[in-house]
Amino acid sequence: MAEDASEELLLAAAFVSDAQYNRNIPFKTSPEAVRLYYLYNHWIMRAATYFFIFLNLSLAVFEEPAVYPLPFLATSLVEVLCLLVFFGRLTHFAKITPRNVFWKDTKNICIVVAILLSLTDLAIYGALRIYNIKSIRWSRIARPIFLINFAESRQIRRAFRSIRNTLPEITYVFLLFMFSLLMFSLMALKLFGERNLQTAEGLPYFRNYLEIVFDLYVLVTTANSPDVMMPAFDFSSWYALFFIAFVIVNTYIFMSLFLAVVYNNYKKHLKNEIRKLAYMKHRKMIEAFNLLKEEEGAQPVVREARWKQLVKLVAPDISNSHRELLLRISDDEQKGFIDKKSFVQLADLLNIQVITLKIRSHPLGQWMPHVYKSAVSQFLRSMVRHRGFVWTYDAIILINAIFIALDEETPYISYAEWVFLALYIIEILLKVYTYEPRVFFGKNQFWNWFDTLIIFAALTATILNTTLRSTTKYNSQQILDIVFILRVLRLIRIVDSIQRFRVIMNTLINIVPTMLTFGGLTLVVYCIFAIIGMELFHGKIEFFPANSNAPYALECGNPALKDSLFARGKYCKNNFNNFASSFIVLMELTVVNQWHVFANGFANVTAQPAKLYFIAFHIVMVIIIVKEVLQDEQLLDNMESAEHNLEGEVGTKTQPRGLVFKIASKRYRTVDALLQRMFEAEIPPEDEGPSFEEILNLSPTAASPSHLTSERAV
Repeated sequence: MAEDASEELLLAAAFVSDAQYNRNIPFKTSPEAVRLYYLYNHWIMRAATYFFIFLNLSLAVFEEPAVYPLPFLATSLVEVLCLLVFFGRLTHFAKITPRNVFWKDTKNICIVVAILLSLTDLAIYGALRIYNIKSIRWSRIARPIFLINFAESRQIRRAFRSIRNTLPEITYVFLLFMFSLLMFSLMALKLFGERNLQTAEGLPYFRNYLEIVFDLYVLVTTANSPDVMMPAFDFSSWYALFFIAFVIVNTYIFMSLFLAVVYNNYKKHLKNEIRKLAYMKHRKMIEAFNLLKEEEGAQPVVREARWKQLVKLVAPDISNSHRELLLRISDDEQKGFIDKKSFVQLADLLNIQVITLKIRSHPLGQWMPHVYKSAVSQFLRSMVRHRGFVWTYDAIILINAIFIALDEETPYISYAEWVFLALYIIEILLKVYTYEPRVFFGKNQFWNWFDTLIIFAALTATILNTTLRSTTKYNSQQILDIVFILRVLRLIRIVDSIQRFRVIMNTLINIVPTMLTFGGLTLVVYCIFAIIGMELFHGKIEFFPANSNAPYALECGNPALKDSLFARGKYCKNNFNNFASSFIVLMELTVVNQWHVFANGFANVTAQPAKLYFIAFHIVMVIIIVKEVLQDEQLLDNMESAEHNLEGEVGTKTQPRGLVFKIASKRYRTVDALLQRMFEAEIPPEDEGPSFEEILNLSPTAASPSHLTSERAV
């Protein structure tokens, strides 16, 4: 009986953990499968999976064409190791998932296919290499599949799924836009093709229909405006009306309509994904409650002892005091049990980051009480706590900024640097003297750590640089660079002094987790296009130093670029000759400015259809991902009004000893998190909610499930 109770507790803890982290993995409920599920979700297993995913992606840096070449045998052995790890991870997932569910899941099929393709390609490439037959590693383009399709990457996968579901619904808008572009291109050919106009480079102007289509598409992105218009405008001012009409229709109307349709449909499918998460979370909490419930009169409840065991399993790292706080919230009347309504809120309570502040007296107050509590000491500490102390050091930082901008070769400027360093060190020592050191250097005191590390790093680098310059003739530019950077970074300290600056910086810090999805999407797109770009354009453009005498050095090693904007702009280092260079080029294309120069340059050294590569990247990366997904990931109401600064925790007022709990961060600040809260609010806490099968079958157009069932999902 005790063993059955323990197994039920383990299963309930798995449900609560899934609800806490929004996992929707349909796992088996047998005791062995539940233990394997715990192992599958262990942070070491997830970290190892990510490590091998990124190791597999980074192989492109060492494979031909390589940034740092390694022997083929070394890279192939590493790739085989990564594939074995992926296969093991997938096998582990198959052990915890019902067989019919596993093989119906598209992401599992994608991983299996990617592993088989990679092994096949590796074997073929290796065999051909033995006979010195040149071939390409075509399976490298499948490597981002592992980043997308493993269960750990559900946020990236959800974003891709929403984009995929959106594409069919924007086809008609895109076709209408292309029709408009083709019609305007035809008009441009008829208007300007026979007038013998030339561009600023002396090339024929608007005489080739396909080139006109490309130039006008670039104009939609505004990258070649007003250059593309100038030959016609110089010929006759009336021709400006053609380009004005084109920009109004295609840039301002069609592109706005296109973006609106993309965004609205993306949001519709995203809402459906979030609704599934909300119902799944509620259902898993109900399943956990049903496993642990006992009867208290006519009311099903979870006993306090059972609840404590559950929380200890789900969140073993929280302190006993934190656990007691959660219990007091869940059982506010201290009845000795938790009802269903309070129990289903446990996942949300566990998601609230709480800081346990232990109010301690300063060590100096214990070691030297007479000195630390003397009138002089109290005056000194009150002065440090006073706002004037902060203002004084703000003024010092501003004066320091002026001195940093001046010429350091002047002796007085060099001596002043030591004065400023001394003042900053005194400031830190005074604050450590005033505030309890363990509170001052608490894990949530980012700015205190930042100030201290920057000051002492600058002190160390300055001492090292001065010593080397005075004792030897050695003059390290690297050390000087570090010193200069640390001096400039010291100016960031003023951000901590001004409340609104601190709010903005905290907002930027809070954005970082929400940007991970965008970063993952960008990494996937960049990897795919970088690998394709290397296969298409590798070796077509070369970079030569300024004093090189190599043939065609000014034309990036290719005579096809003679007198081109690409060569005259000295863009030769922007090439696809290795993985790192490809990423840099793609980053520049994402910025959009001058992307048509890149497209024309690479088309000149290969063929004109190569422009389709750059158009495809612009549509996928700039229009769909940057302007839609990034817009969806923006923070709402993320400007915190209250700061968890030191003065708020240990102020001038005397505080009692003991424990003080403080909320360190507020969750649900992103669009998707707020949507999830909205859908959760629609579910009555006492209701069982829809079954797992009903939740998974929800469609974007379906209303909220009205059929609620209390049956356990199998």
